Amino acid sequence: MVDTSADRTADHDRPADLDRYATFTRLRLDRPEAGILRIVLDTPGRLNAVDRAMHAELCDIWPVIDRDPDTRVVVVHGEGGVFSAGGDLEMVKATASDFEYRNGVMREARQLVHHMIDCCTPVVSAIEGPAVGAGLAVALLADISIAGRTARLIDGHTKLGVAAGDHAAVIWPLLCGMAKAKYYLMTCESLSGEEAERIGLVSRCVEDDVVLDTAMEVARKLAAGSTTALRWTKYTMNNWLRQAGPTFDASVAMEMLGFTGPDVVEGVAAIEQKRRPAFEPGTPEC
Repeated sequence: MVDTSADRTADHDRPADLDRYATFTRLRLDRPEAGILRIVLDTPGRLNAVDRAMHAELCDIWPVIDRDPDTRVVVVHGEGGVFSAGGDLEMVKATASDFEYRNGVMREARQLVHHMIDCCTPVVSAIEGPAVGAGLAVALLADISIAGRTARLIDGHTKLGVAAGDHAAVIWPLLCGMAKAKYYLMTCESLSGEEAERIGLVSRCVEDDVVLDTAMEVARKLAAGSTTALRWTKYTMNNWLRQAGPTFDASVAMEMLGFTGPDVVEGVAAIEQKRRPAFEPGTPEC
């Protein structure tokens, strides 16, 4: 397993054409082939969970990529056959208990989505194992998503006791339709890669052992294509997502409002105690 310490991304280990990414120490970056930037989520022993530092970097990296003349396409995946277990529990607790922390997370969650939508560089995600929370947001906001047959895609917001915010409201209804989006976002049921492809949530489903190879194959095709044609096509098509901007902003606000209430406390306790949450009945104003 590759070490994720700051030493891993020291200047002497980084290729010269990646110097612009020197401040990104929680994401593992490399250049597997000319024109392709690879982003690896790598949190050893924690299923590539996203802590606050990684969350901030996932927010900030996309404008930097867009200004990188050496990057024609991005491939993003998780280390060790796992995409990401989502936000770590310490981040969830801090978001629930601290106003300033919650305000910062809300800003990052908003910008992560807006920055990915506005990044004109094509992005390919390789989804293996579980993909949850902020990790799932990155996976599904990619322009082309390749999922392993037994990958598990889960949006667990409502099970935690908060509204389905971050990426869900902006892209799930467009990808798989409102009926399926509401079903999976409200029940928090997991989808296999196979089912995700069937309903249109991901671009392709392949056998588990060729997910990364397939993503790289797609990336090579894109890297060999017309940069302007691909970037302008992406920009134009992403106007569908920009139209949903107010809906997305409202969903993030509702999610953060939920972090101030009692249900998230019960949701966290249920996770820690490995049991089903027992939310109190209520009729809050909507």
